[in-house]
Amino acid sequence: MNHHSHSGYAAGIIGGGSFGLALAHLMAEAGQKILLLTRHREQCNQVSLKIQAPFARQIIPVHDASVFMQQCRLIIPVIPSKDFEDVLWKIKPFSTPYHVYIHGTKGIHIQQSGELINVETMSQLMHRILETERVACLAGPNLAREISEGKPAATVIASQHRDIQELGGSVLRSHRFQVLYNDDIYGIELCGVLKNIMAIAAGAASGLEVGDNAKALLVNRALVEMIHIGTQLGASVKSFYGVAGMGDLMATCYSSHSRNYSVGYRLARGESFAQISASMDETAEGVNTTRLIYQLAEQHHWKTPITKMVYKVLFEEFPIKEAISHLMKLPVREDIGF
Repeated sequence: MNHHSHSGYAAGIIGGGSFGLALAHLMAEAGQKILLLTRHREQCNQVSLKIQAPFARQIIPVHDASVFMQQCRLIIPVIPSKDFEDVLWKIKPFSTPYHVYIHGTKGIHIQQSGELINVETMSQLMHRILETERVACLAGPNLAREISEGKPAATVIASQHRDIQELGGSVLRSHRFQVLYNDDIYGIELCGVLKNIMAIAAGAASGLEVGDNAKALLVNRALVEMIHIGTQLGASVKSFYGVAGMGDLMATCYSSHSRNYSVGYRLARGESFAQISASMDETAEGVNTTRLIYQLAEQHHWKTPITKMVYKVLFEEFPIKEAISHLMKLPVREDIGF
């Protein structure tokens, strides 16, 4: 394959959801051309309608994976975690050592062998299926709606490869979008995954109007619980204090634009989980993550009170008022246990 076929396109984005489109518009605004891969022609047409008029010639939706992979060197998958594996198998025949992958998916994948559950992050899934080391992840307080409205934000590109960080930075950085680098890809991925569980709890706390003191307590305990789970899974603590950890946690726990926060908020306002799911047009990753992390925590006997309560509310019809009041009265004596 000649390298000239990569000319012209700054990157290829997989997925026509709100975050994928927000990134595409960000790049287009900086004068770059982007290919956007969707599942089929019909979805391609739907995405075309969502592209802002000034950028219609720079963001090109396609549904042919081989054309997409031939034209783009930098591939940015931004798809729900439940679809991630299928998409990787779809592009695998066209993947070369020349391709670089930076994913923006805040979810995990489970491999179950008998009773034992094994967690894979999206980068580990890419290593396994695409058989490449050329991977990175993108995470941070990146609420798609705000990015689309032109408001400032920052993101972290995490990879062990400096050249991949810099390639991602050169494509994504703009006057209103800062890009920071981190080499702890596993820790950064887990930050983005775990904070979605906590956002559901925070949304519920807001919906029940427990007050700002209680909410601050909850968000602080959430960070402690994220670090507990993360270190048990082998991540280093440091990433959890950064923009993709504490930064993203704060954005997601205080923003009504966050899908996960909305799930908790609406539950607290009396809607059933079934009603909420039916009315959401995009995945709230935290729901699936809660189920998987709860199973892991039970398997390994971790102390994860917030995850446990969110799980009981979502999947066991546990009354949400009781869940939140239970969390507010946890018999915690130690402020910080690590």
